[in-house]
Amino acid sequence: MQNFPLFTGVLLLSFLFIASSCTPLATVMRTGTPAAQAPVTAANVPAQSPPSASGSPLAGPISGGTGWVRVFSDEFGTGRLDGSKWTHCYWWEDGGCTNLGNQNHQWYTAANIAGRNGALELTAREQSVRGIDDRIFDYTSGIITTGRYYEERPGPDRFSFTYGYVEVRARIPAGQGLWPAIWLLPSTHRSLPEIDIMEVLGHRPNVVEMHLHYQDGSGERRSVNRSRTVSDLSQGYHVYGLEWSADAIVWYLDGVELWRFTDASVIPREPMYLLVNLAVGGTWPGAPDETTRFPAQFLIDYVRIWQRGQ
Repeated sequence: MQNFPLFTGVLLLSFLFIASSCTPLATVMRTGTPAAQAPVTAANVPAQSPPSASGSPLAGPISGGTGWVRVFSDEFGTGRLDGSKWTHCYWWEDGGCTNLGNQNHQWYTAANIAGRNGALELTAREQSVRGIDDRIFDYTSGIITTGRYYEERPGPDRFSFTYGYVEVRARIPAGQGLWPAIWLLPSTHRSLPEIDIMEVLGHRPNVVEMHLHYQDGSGERRSVNRSRTVSDLSQGYHVYGLEWSADAIVWYLDGVELWRFTDASVIPREPMYLLVNLAVGGTWPGAPDETTRFPAQFLIDYVRIWQRGQ
């Protein structure tokens, strides 16, 4: 997603070009290990069970092999967002925010984030609200990040890391104009590089999108991406996984390898933080229409991150 974010009450001197929530990072499921190169079909990527079947938080990612040490996790079992791990806006504003560069129609607020039945709910509502520059947004929604707020700069992120394995078990909503995503951005708060662990457009919930956005040697923005047709991801929980190392980025869905990128010259080599959001409308998904049902919920069962043990 291309972003030109603006501050609320603060003049942004240069546009920040962020692909917010750009592509899906694959998944690692706890129900067996399919062959790495197996074709991705509706038959071998099943809908997953409710949050109660999410498995042990101490276990490592199945598809990433052995030798992993857990460095971050949230099982969302407390019914509230843990402020020591998460923020509820982009870094440039803490009272509310959006992504004007993508021409999103939603305004993100903390009120659209809730814990229920062992999962975190990011809820998009058809609800008019006044946001940046007194602009009226027709929808509200939720975002969580392990980054930091603008007022906390130059302090550290809640959590950032270089290389590792990210696993998010989630259930997406379906509907025209809905845009759930899981992604990584650099801790320096530059717009590039960006790794999109997973993006799905609500009108085609059976297609998972994966991207890497980076800056080439001449300073130009470049992107590589893959799309995979799978079963309807809105029908159940699925595990989106990403293995990131110095020489490869590998995307998984429920333990099935979807894409392996091995051009080490453009793979990010710096700390990055995690974002999970449910956007509404924008240049890519288009606007909601009469078929879109609100409220719509992006359900997050857990987030787990590992790194290789020394």
